[in-house]
Amino acid sequence: MNRLQTIGTLLLVLSINSISAQFTDLINSNRPGESMSAFAVGKTILQVEAGLYKIKENDPFLKYSIPGYGTEFVIRYGFLKEQLEFIGNLQYQADEFQSSYYNFRRSGFKKLGLGAKYLLYDPYKRLDDTPNIYSYAANHKFKWKSLLPSVSLFAGMNFNSSGNDFNSTLNKSISPKVMLITQNQFPGSNVFVTNIFYDNIGTLNPTLGYVVTYTKGFDDHWSAFVEHKGITSDLIKDYYLATGIAYLFDKNMQIDASITTNTKNTPSIVFGGIGLSWRFDKLYKEVRIKNIDKNKSDKNAKEKAEVKKRLDEVKSPKT
Repeated sequence: MNRLQTIGTLLLVLSINSISAQFTDLINSNRPGESMSAFAVGKTILQVEAGLYKIKENDPFLKYSIPGYGTEFVIRYGFLKEQLEFIGNLQYQADEFQSSYYNFRRSGFKKLGLGAKYLLYDPYKRLDDTPNIYSYAANHKFKWKSLLPSVSLFAGMNFNSSGNDFNSTLNKSISPKVMLITQNQFPGSNVFVTNIFYDNIGTLNPTLGYVVTYTKGFDDHWSAFVEHKGITSDLIKDYYLATGIAYLFDKNMQIDASITTNTKNTPSIVFGGIGLSWRFDKLYKEVRIKNIDKNKSDKNAKEKAEVKKRLDEVKSPKT
């Protein structure tokens, strides 16, 4: 086999893997933004995304401030199919309400949820994205297919305990959450993600919201993002702006830092955080090998069928 054939074979194998799997060579983390990406981590992949943050809430009209800190923890696991992942998340916060009248401390889970995400549509699934080794222009021209977003659906449940300081009496102990997710991957390491969600369904204070995130990769290690979030309910309406950076240590580990603020001052909220994302992908090699073996088997079956067809034509020539 000459060099050209070797390159062609390698590109074919890479394209087969990308078509049949959600797994990527580099970790795909939802941190440090709040939006959720459309793609799953991949079958048998375990991924942990955790962070620490410091928050300050201040209301000059009601004359109070709430400094505090918290931690976030998300666990993602690919199960049954490449397109499916289960997600567990929690957010724990401790802070102190301070005013000229009284002070008190509070602590508890602000978020505690469990759900699943499934990739409904991937425009690249049947796209032959094999590089053209003869043409630089063909490899770098704008692909109209990139305008079509990948689409996923998330459904989950929120869990609230009666003894939680952050649990509103308007929310039930268990309430559903659904979310529509879209993701565009443009040339030049540009990613655009949109989340539209309906939260606390069935409670006295259901919340409708969205998150829009733009991420830019600069090189093999550094990336940055900007994000806009809006939420509305019968009790609150607010908008948030966030920005941050991430650094890729290796294919399975990433660190990040971010800062977020809202757009109003009643109250004003500012918080900044750092985080770490890590995945365990040792078991995925078995899935990849099975996929490659299946592709080889399908190819061999197709070749055998073609040979049989030709033999039948020779035995029974047309008159």
